[in-house]
Amino acid sequence: MSSDEKPDGRPAAPRSLAEALRARDDASLAALLRARPDLVTPVPTDLTQLATRAGTRASVVRALERLDRFALQTAEALAVAGDPASYDELLGLMAGDDGDAAVAAALPHAVGTLREQALVWGGDDRLRLVRTARELLSPSPQHPSPTGLGPTVQEATAGMSPGRIQELVAAAGLASTHDAVSAAAALTALFTDRERMAKLLGQAPAEAREVLSRLVWGPPYGQVTADPAAHLRWLLDRGLLLPTAPGTVVLPREVALHLRGGRAHRETEPVPPPVEPAGPAGPAGPAGPTGTQQGSPQVVDATAAGQAYTALATVEELLKDWDEGGPAVLRAGGLSVRDLKRTAVALDVSEPVAAFWVELAYAAGLLASDGEADERYAATPAHDEWRERPAADRWAELAGAWLAATRTAGLVGGRDAKDRTLAALGPGLDRSVAPEVRRRVLVLLAALPAGTSPDPDSVLARLRWERPLRGPQQEDDLRSRLARWTLQEAELLGVTGRGALSSHGRALLGAPEPQAAGGTPGIPDTPGDKLPVHHRAAPAGAPAAGTVPPGPADPQARAAARAAAARLLAPLLPEPLDHVLLQADLTAVAPGPLQRPLADVLDVLADVESKGGATVYRFTPASVRRALDAGRSASDLHAFLAAHSRTPVPQPLAYLIDDVARRHGHLRVGAASAYVRCDDDAVLNEILADKRSAALRLRRLAPTVLAAQADPAALLEGLRALGYAPAAESAEGDVVITRADARRTPPRTPPEPVPEGPPVPDATLLTAAVRAIRAGDLASTAPRRTPGTPPAPGELPRTSPAETLATVQAAVLTGEALWIGYVNADGAASQRVIAPVRVEGGFVTAYDHTADEVRTYPLHRITGVAELADD
Repeated sequence: MSSDEKPDGRPAAPRSLAEALRARDDASLAALLRARPDLVTPVPTDLTQLATRAGTRASVVRALERLDRFALQTAEALAVAGDPASYDELLGLMAGDDGDAAVAAALPHAVGTLREQALVWGGDDRLRLVRTARELLSPSPQHPSPTGLGPTVQEATAGMSPGRIQELVAAAGLASTHDAVSAAAALTALFTDRERMAKLLGQAPAEAREVLSRLVWGPPYGQVTADPAAHLRWLLDRGLLLPTAPGTVVLPREVALHLRGGRAHRETEPVPPPVEPAGPAGPAGPAGPTGTQQGSPQVVDATAAGQAYTALATVEELLKDWDEGGPAVLRAGGLSVRDLKRTAVALDVSEPVAAFWVELAYAAGLLASDGEADERYAATPAHDEWRERPAADRWAELAGAWLAATRTAGLVGGRDAKDRTLAALGPGLDRSVAPEVRRRVLVLLAALPAGTSPDPDSVLARLRWERPLRGPQQEDDLRSRLARWTLQEAELLGVTGRGALSSHGRALLGAPEPQAAGGTPGIPDTPGDKLPVHHRAAPAGAPAAGTVPPGPADPQARAAARAAAARLLAPLLPEPLDHVLLQADLTAVAPGPLQRPLADVLDVLADVESKGGATVYRFTPASVRRALDAGRSASDLHAFLAAHSRTPVPQPLAYLIDDVARRHGHLRVGAASAYVRCDDDAVLNEILADKRSAALRLRRLAPTVLAAQADPAALLEGLRALGYAPAAESAEGDVVITRADARRTPPRTPPEPVPEGPPVPDATLLTAAVRAIRAGDLASTAPRRTPGTPPAPGELPRTSPAETLATVQAAVLTGEALWIGYVNADGAASQRVIAPVRVEGGFVTAYDHTADEVRTYPLHRITGVAELADD
């Protein structure tokens, strides 16, 4: 009979978490490492080290924070149950004496989740919460339990005198005992016996029962005076209240559970709250309404596509505004408040929305700081490539960057831990949980019927159930704020339309088609076929473990999702136009988006007067002069307008172009400090006579030349302010064409998202890690025969070089496996199980059971060798 079996042949109960992990199959170990990725970095050498790491405080805290509300309540109930506790005892704490069908149906899934994440181990008759989790969740005066329960009778009477304990036993109507331990046990038996406890409380004064009702759901501590009232004295004399410090009493856990009907929690939440559709009047965000009760999917897609086009136009306008060099970078990093306000005015949006667009362009790698001494923000070279791509592809790139970004624009304007203002594009805006919350919110939207927008409050309630806050509940916690910002930003970006997830937003998410109404959305199934009956995952409709679909981790999968979203969005976007409508009031109307060459020329030739479904451009003398400065001639402008206008070129516009062109370049400005020359000396006389030119400090050098003390740029601006149209001149006398040079930063990569803890390992890494752990565990637990004193667990075998060589040579002849200690070239020691094949030249060639391959080892690096036991 094996030591791991009971006399009846059944497997023996595990005595530690390591033994429980050793009994798992490879799929279960991989599930543990996937759920708790911090355990695999670095890969543990064996299962004992894995169990030790799984019980560390930091790892347990991280695992508890990722549980859903019901799984966490189950762990809290185990923390106040006996150690170990049976499954039936746990069910009683969760469902109470009267039972609860929903709790009974959901509890196997919750226990399975805790067991899968190595927070609970042992059979159904001996469930054990790992020690660190019990310490974190057990009630104490410094850290009250969320259950509101206090210490047990045994804990509360630990420091009480034996005489006082016997007085309590006698007052409760129990026979005296021989020692304090048995007295406390007698009280515990009384308080846990429903019939005897009900009889005892039936004798209590009404005021005493009122005191108990105030303490029963927590906090269990109260204050009493040195001379308590009669009803308090009645409770104290019978141990229903126990003193913990001078003037402080506590309600024992057993008494509270009796008064609660056996429940550990006032309210258990076995089923996640559903995400409800929004009412007819949905909440409004920066982009307008974000919810209607239910609409046509076609209307939702069209609305989202329109907003997606607006998003592209807004980002392009932002980068165009910064094309010649944007705002300066603050010394501490980021945009100044004044520059953010200026950007908001230029984009005609509010400052929080402007911060969102700036951060989005930064996350997509379209803008960055130039790194110069006078550091400024500017577009990156990637922006030029991005502009040439189809509109749907450009949107997909922006939306994908938003979905994965950890930088959070909603924090702009807030304060950091040092009470400093958080600036757009500045440090301190990364929140590692942001991508998870964004994706989870969209997953919840994807689970609703197509065209349905959610009630934001129900979304927040669902997120709080999936990741309950530890400590005091705060209405404005980070995850809730991130969820609100996600709903607003998704509407701004065109991922949603009227609050409902669009078809291209669903494709970007990689979500399946919406299910029929009536199902329970967002509940991933958890495999549990290899778990005992009480540990199997509940069927569809049971609560989830609080995990969020992480989205495609493979870059190719993410690219495929973006491509699918672009394909769905492309037919919904308006086709770029190659024409405008010229009007007699010196305006041009673009009835839709313009082709890029047309838009680029028109942006130089005219000023944007209004934006919307149709863009209105206005022609002014300054705008026409800007086009002439860029190297266009009057004939070029006439031909351009005639070719791209569906209406005849109005006479006022033709006159404007000819008039500005006739005067353009009539005056020439060069460097003397600066000079003005003109073939018409009457014009120069007119300039000298104008009192407004006094600031330029002009003097005549020749009949056709004036000299100025100002520099050429200031002289150009001054003459233009006087109503002239001068042209700059080079040293050779040629007209200088002043096209607006686009300023670009050196090549920059988009900011990397800040991960929330170690990344989830992929399938390849999980397979390799499980294999390495199994092999290391085989080497550390294999039974051995060693001459002399066997080494302590974890220590390497030690033998002399002669003994090592003789044992290895004998194993080659007999074909037996050996246990060796080995130190590699880096000084790292390990244990291995090998089957030697050949020994020559100071090396042993053997099949390494640990690595599952044939390897060669230098004999001088083998610390010792031992034969494996026969069994």
